[in-house]
Amino acid sequence: MKKSFIILLAFSFVLGMIHPAGAAEKYPVKPINFIVPIGSGSDGDLAARPLVAKASSVLGQPVVVVNKPGAGSTIGYYQIHDAKPDGYTIGMGTVTLVTSKIQGLFPYDYNDFTLMGTFYRWPPIIVASTKSKRPFKTMQEIIAYAKSHPGEISVATAGVGMSQWIAAMAFLDSTGLKFNPIPQEGAGGVTVAQVAGGHTDLAVLGVGSAKSQIEAGNIHPIAVLGSKRLPGKHSNVPTLKELGYDVTWESFGIVIGPPKIPKEAFDRLTQAFEVAAKDPEYIKYLESRSSNEFYLPPDQIVTFCNGYSAMVKKIMGKAGILKGK
Repeated sequence: MKKSFIILLAFSFVLGMIHPAGAAEKYPVKPINFIVPIGSGSDGDLAARPLVAKASSVLGQPVVVVNKPGAGSTIGYYQIHDAKPDGYTIGMGTVTLVTSKIQGLFPYDYNDFTLMGTFYRWPPIIVASTKSKRPFKTMQEIIAYAKSHPGEISVATAGVGMSQWIAAMAFLDSTGLKFNPIPQEGAGGVTVAQVAGGHTDLAVLGVGSAKSQIEAGNIHPIAVLGSKRLPGKHSNVPTLKELGYDVTWESFGIVIGPPKIPKEAFDRLTQAFEVAAKDPEYIKYLESRSSNEFYLPPDQIVTFCNGYSAMVKKIMGKAGILKGK
């Protein structure tokens, strides 16, 4: 009996040397799901996919994009927030991570997720119709006319509460003048149809939506609502700040996860996505899509989002649609 015990003890010791007690495999040891809360082929989705591919190569494990669109991105946000905080379900947030709670559409915001770095920003633009009764060519012409004809200049915007609607309201508010904003049922295509057809004088929309109509000569860009000019062929279009209006609005992408992700997983993910976001090929890809590279480390994201939150609350308060705090 004693001899058997000694043999068993020795065997256990050898096993312990091969697999030390408490030793864990280094994260990640299996594929990671990356939830994109918007549709496949959308601007945000197309910005995320090459980033995720690069991060996957850094991590040494597949990172699989899973689209979960709907309900203003909140379907995807719920799945990210409620996932097991082990680092194997993460995803992306956009500006709706700021706006949804303020609109009363979602109980959480950026403060309720693990934030692991930003990776792009995409500004809307102000365009003018070449077919309206007032084919404006410059912001100076627009402002001069608005001063002498308050409320006459029509502006097509996205639906009330949507990102590009907020951008439009921020711009109009910054001028201190009266315009005639006309919200559409949706964004993008319906907005550009109004201005390209000459039904409105101006519109605020994304470059992707405007591109074909700019090339057709039905509209032309007046100003960018971003913090810097667009890259590429539209780099001659000034920002509103350059024109003397202290306002910017941009959608952006943040790598997010459920709260309380373990430090090891957080550190590895943060490092991998920073490498991906700063990769020269990825930056070149963003520029080809009229987006700007934009990396903020985790400890700067809350302050950045707080600035957006204050602007949204002011605009939605004026519009009477402020619900969250």
